[in-house]
Amino acid sequence: MSSEDESVDGGAAGAPPEQLALIRESVRQAKTPKAKPRTWRGADLAEELPVARVLVDKGVLHLDRYFDYAVPQELDADAQPGVRVRVRFGAGRHRVREGRREGGGLIDGFLVERRAESDYSGPLAALAQVVSPEPVLDAELLALTRAVADRYAGSLADVLQLAVPPRNARAEGRPSPEPLPPPEAPEAGSWGRYENGTAFVEALASGGSPRAVWNALPGPLWSEEIARAVAATLASGRGALVVVPDGRAVARVDAALTDLLGAGRHAVLTAEAGPEKRYREWLAVRRGSVRAVVGTRAAMFAPVRDLGLVAIWDDGDDSHSELHAPQPHAREVLLLRAAQDKCAFLLGGWSCTVEAAQLVESGWARPIVASRERVRAAAPLVRTVGDGDLARDEAARAARLPTLAWQVVREGLKHGPVLVQVPRRGYVPRMACAQCREPARCRHCAGPLEGRDAGALACGWCGREETGWHCPECGSFRLRAQVVGARRTAEELGRAFPAVPVRTSGREHVLDTVPGAPALVVSTPGAEPVAEGGYAAALLLDGWAMVGRPDLRAGEDALRRWIAAAALVRDQPSGGTVVVVAEPTLRPVQALVRWDPVGHAVRELAERAELGFPPVSRMASVSGPPEAVAEFLGTASLPGDAEVLGPVPLPVTPTGRPRRTGAPPAGERWERALVRVPPGSGAALAAALKSAQAARMARGGGDAGAVRVRVDPGDIG
Repeated sequence: MSSEDESVDGGAAGAPPEQLALIRESVRQAKTPKAKPRTWRGADLAEELPVARVLVDKGVLHLDRYFDYAVPQELDADAQPGVRVRVRFGAGRHRVREGRREGGGLIDGFLVERRAESDYSGPLAALAQVVSPEPVLDAELLALTRAVADRYAGSLADVLQLAVPPRNARAEGRPSPEPLPPPEAPEAGSWGRYENGTAFVEALASGGSPRAVWNALPGPLWSEEIARAVAATLASGRGALVVVPDGRAVARVDAALTDLLGAGRHAVLTAEAGPEKRYREWLAVRRGSVRAVVGTRAAMFAPVRDLGLVAIWDDGDDSHSELHAPQPHAREVLLLRAAQDKCAFLLGGWSCTVEAAQLVESGWARPIVASRERVRAAAPLVRTVGDGDLARDEAARAARLPTLAWQVVREGLKHGPVLVQVPRRGYVPRMACAQCREPARCRHCAGPLEGRDAGALACGWCGREETGWHCPECGSFRLRAQVVGARRTAEELGRAFPAVPVRTSGREHVLDTVPGAPALVVSTPGAEPVAEGGYAAALLLDGWAMVGRPDLRAGEDALRRWIAAAALVRDQPSGGTVVVVAEPTLRPVQALVRWDPVGHAVRELAERAELGFPPVSRMASVSGPPEAVAEFLGTASLPGDAEVLGPVPLPVTPTGRPRRTGAPPAGERWERALVRVPPGSGAALAAALKSAQAARMARGGGDAGAVRVRVDPGDIG
């Protein structure tokens, strides 16, 4: 044996004592079985508060509660309230090993509380993983989301999916900037144009919490006025949250805030932002680096520190209503936040919803309005064209543009761009009798007849062509387009004014701004671009189609859309003119002519109070197959003062056609019932509907998802 072999063989025997101890310890650890990943079998539990109360991400109503899990010692430091965790769920009480439940699928959740002991007497499963030590759910946000879930008869997990954006590790790993000191209090500026406007800004700057409904004057200054309200709130050392309908409005408020306060003082939260950017901005707000937020409805849950002001612009816009369960409305969420945080509230818009009028009527909020003299000076001249004018002007009636409209367009093009608003985008107009306006329907399936590009008539449901149509009501053979889309209107105007450029703005391609040079801008409601210097004139076509919709809000929505377009037109002293093609005697048309949206909303509120319609009452819809709806209503413990209206059949969704949100599956016949309760019983109604839906899901007898419940439906017919 060589000397080298001897040195190796005797190395362990001649090793120092500390090396021997290290070798023995490593061997002992190798023989000890390690805890299996995510099960923590045999692992020690946390010495203090070893129980974690977790909200699992299961958006079903019968599981809308907290579940207790054991906290392993290794996760003790990171498993703090508010963090994201992963747990095993659905193991069953019989899969227990070494005193701990095992098995089940891994799902995400939020740790909401650490406790010394559990209310559950059986063995607990252990937390599987702390996804991130970053706390994202504090007690304030948890209370808000629970209140929203209760109000809309939904699950807390569903609301949290709306409130907390998905995690992005790269954004989470970057530190947020240091918070800036409060700015100086701004001047009231253009708020001085309104009664109570200056006092509102001064109250915000002094730390007060005023509540106001603001009817803004037409023109582009609304975004600057919102920015001044935010700046006044920041000057008091508090935070502010502004929710607007779309990305274009966000960009305007964003620019106004940057001009007034500089960069770095506010965050922009929109669903259109990429996951990393959105989460980075959201974390900056959550960490307190930024105290002001502007965004679309995705921002209504933004965790602003020391919230001093919540504001919403144009609350009647459909974009403020969330499409995902439980479909909360941004206005109602901000009202809950104002009550929860005892902060200021501002609801603003060019128009006025019935809900806004109710806030003022009840005394909860004060109005901020301009005097009639200022309104008349800021608004354009509004002129009307009714059926009588069209009947006397046969040539214009065929072209949908009466002589007055042609004159206004021709004169307006001498001074700048002209806006043309049409109720629907596209090229496929639905047809009606030109004499009595009875909708033209297919003889085979009663579907609506539509005019195609080649001029042929075809059914919008079954696709059959119609060659020999005549009106079954009056016998006329003449047809007219009920609603002609933006593309076809642009073509008609292009032929009438061949030397003028024609631009279109709609769903596929929305223009933000247009130059101040003469041009025709054809737009659908909500997609109107802002013109440099304002439009010289505007045409609001087919107004009767907007007012005549079979919906409780048809008049209110028509007026809101008209005013939104007319507010982009120059004021009357500068020659701005608006022509609305609608019956002059209709209430929304008269409100537009007088530029009195508040008066229209007050009258609507009085009528709804007399009839018991929302918002004076609370209402919910229950829809599904007829048997399922009947069973649901029969088992629900509705409040004693609840009134069930219906059920009535819902329109069948044609196979192969796009399906609207809330519509039944293609080809299925559904019914809908409305449940109405008087003021004060809304919470009881939501609780009863939620309990009935949870019991139905827990029973599993049939498809629980076939019955859909929505509190405060936007469309009640």
